[in-house]
Amino acid sequence: MPTETVYGLAADASNASAVAAIYAAKGRPDFNPLIAHVTDLAAAQRFVRLDARALKLAQAFWPGPLTIVAPIADPAAVCNLARAGLDTVAVRVPAHPMARAVLAAFGGAVAAPSANRSGRPSPTTYLDALTETGESVALALDGGPCIIGLESTVIALIDGPPRLLRPGGVTREQIEAVIGPLAPADDDAKRSPGRLALHYAPEAPVRLDANAAQPGEAFLAFGPAPTGERIFNLSPSANLAEAAANLFSMLRAADYTAPTAIAVAPIPDRGLGEAINDRLRRAAGYVG
Repeated sequence: MPTETVYGLAADASNASAVAAIYAAKGRPDFNPLIAHVTDLAAAQRFVRLDARALKLAQAFWPGPLTIVAPIADPAAVCNLARAGLDTVAVRVPAHPMARAVLAAFGGAVAAPSANRSGRPSPTTYLDALTETGESVALALDGGPCIIGLESTVIALIDGPPRLLRPGGVTREQIEAVIGPLAPADDDAKRSPGRLALHYAPEAPVRLDANAAQPGEAFLAFGPAPTGERIFNLSPSANLAEAAANLFSMLRAADYTAPTAIAVAPIPDRGLGEAINDRLRRAAGYVG
């Protein structure tokens, strides 16, 4: 199922057998919770307790690439396996019209993690989604390339200050403008997907903060750069939104050239750059 962020591997979030099939298709560890997708705020409030801060964020960014982690109110709506045994649930209202049509027709919560094998780059095109997990699904929907190209931002709103668990398509600055400063993930990190140290990784090793490719390497450039057979430019104009949209597809394209490594140019760590660098550090197997 397409969303504006990445393609998702979708199943009934209340059905433990269906959710188990997601974990099996992805080869995903079952301690890693899934995000429940719903049609609107009212649908989310039927099974999750959203405080005043969460309501402000929902009104500002839903539908869109923001996931809110909050206490579960109706455990039957999102099964224990999808929540990884936690007393909280991650919930999002996607903006993609095809995803919204599926959710409206289904009427319940849909678990939809990225449609890649666990640890691999997330698919942002229909073909990449089919290549990754297509043999496991009953139906595949082609919604075209994903516009944002990075997974959603995940914010925990439980007890204490709001915590940024995963940077994503809504920036830290945008969120803080609505609810104030965000705290580090700390112990709440387990409540979010996408936090493994090695994640989003191609087959080739990833080398960060590179000025150019070494012999045998592919190169992901950012900004003005020479062209070449193994050079993939995330954004010739150094636009972070364009770089985010291209990141996973270009990681895959570079990997298909069978390089000795994939060198990546420095990316500014501001705005969407925070999320891009998070994915790149995990693709390289390093989270500082």
